Amino acid sequence: MTQEEKYMKAAIREAKKAWALGEVPIGCVIVYEDKIIGRGYNRRMVDHSALAHAEIAAIKKACKRMGDWRLEECELYVTLEPCPMCAGAIVQARIPKVYIGSMNPKAGCAGSVLNLLDEKRFNHQVETEEGLLGEECSMMLKEFFKELREKRKKKKEEKAGE
Repeated sequence: MTQEEKYMKAAIREAKKAWALGEVPIGCVIVYEDKIIGRGYNRRMVDHSALAHAEIAAIKKACKRMGDWRLEECELYVTLEPCPMCAGAIVQARIPKVYIGSMNPKAGCAGSVLNLLDEKRFNHQVETEEGLLGEECSMMLKEFFKELREKRKKKKEEKAGE
């Protein structure tokens, strides 16, 4: 297992924490000098906050740990391609490299819908590597949404039977 795979596995473990809460399983870790300095997972539902994304949580923790808003020597690992908000936060934090598990054709801003991470008009661009443990990340999301559909169907059937 490569170092990159090791860190993406850590992001996957974070995503599973979100899944356990009934959240969309997205996880993120930030690495500095071969140490994880920030972790996060999706908590939008439980925190009642549109801002409670995995990347935002990990960036907050990493900035606090580093004592700086600039994360210029860090790498970010995330199980799903960042949304516009998270891509913006990555650029603002000056993170130089992002490893992405699965791309997000509906809302991804590292190339799927837009590419905010490599926007030349910004003062910082981010190098990306897509598909790191991509199959595992994609399957986790597919399984989550399959379970969610089954739960909703069962609930609907129970309600109809009352």
